[in-house]
Amino acid sequence: MPLFMFTRTLLIGLLLSALAGCVHAVPEHEVVHSAAVMARDAVSSVEPGLFGEGIFTASNGIRLPYRVLTPMNPQAGVHYPLVLQLHGSGGIGTDNALQLDRLARSWAMPAIRAKYQAYVLVPQFPVRSANYGAASPVQFATHSAVLIAALELTEKFAQENQVANHRIYALGFSMGGSATWLAPTLRPNMFAAIMPISGIAPANATATGLLQLPIWVVHGNADDENPIVADLRLTRALREGGGKRIYFREYAGLAHELHADMYPGYWWRDWLFRQRRQ
Repeated sequence: MPLFMFTRTLLIGLLLSALAGCVHAVPEHEVVHSAAVMARDAVSSVEPGLFGEGIFTASNGIRLPYRVLTPMNPQAGVHYPLVLQLHGSGGIGTDNALQLDRLARSWAMPAIRAKYQAYVLVPQFPVRSANYGAASPVQFATHSAVLIAALELTEKFAQENQVANHRIYALGFSMGGSATWLAPTLRPNMFAAIMPISGIAPANATATGLLQLPIWVVHGNADDENPIVADLRLTRALREGGGKRIYFREYAGLAHELHADMYPGYWWRDWLFRQRRQ
């Protein structure tokens, strides 16, 4: 091949690689000002019956009802990602229904379920999974025993089903976001990535155990219920400690709620499913 053709081919290849990298790039800290409202009716129409039901008794004696969404048409010998979906305080109970909030049910939207073949495990907590200290001077979250039970459930479920152990993820909103932060501090080698949404971060002392974990934090800066400052605090501590895979998506003017662009939310699901535990 003539030298000029080789050089041209090489440059085109480098350009295409750079463009591919841009497609997958996530800003370290992004402030979203969009006030666009997107339709959510598709989530409301999801039937809870798509999620199977079960009861798990942990070694500490705690009984956890749970729901699970399975991959569509699972293939023999194929292992699938597992999403641990953690609910907010509105889902507390024992009816095995309240925990199926809008975020959990969004996984069963037909297009989402078809694209993201995975198990989605949704335990229900009879009490709070995460508790908060005083807002001043430094607020942080601590776990309760029910979160430990949920992680034990996750381990058992992964052992008994076609789960790719290097692709276990956790996410949740509000109390579920706080529990998402806490989960890898209790099981450092379980998760490939986490996505805490509008939660309260744990104390900075936990930062060393989170340094290598891909984390995408999502929070509104007008959140009065779970102020954004706790998430910003731990994010800063992780980066100062050498963490290089923590990202922050801040919504300007958003209160304690999920932004409409979480549904269907291809952008965050694509990122989550690209992550692998080494």
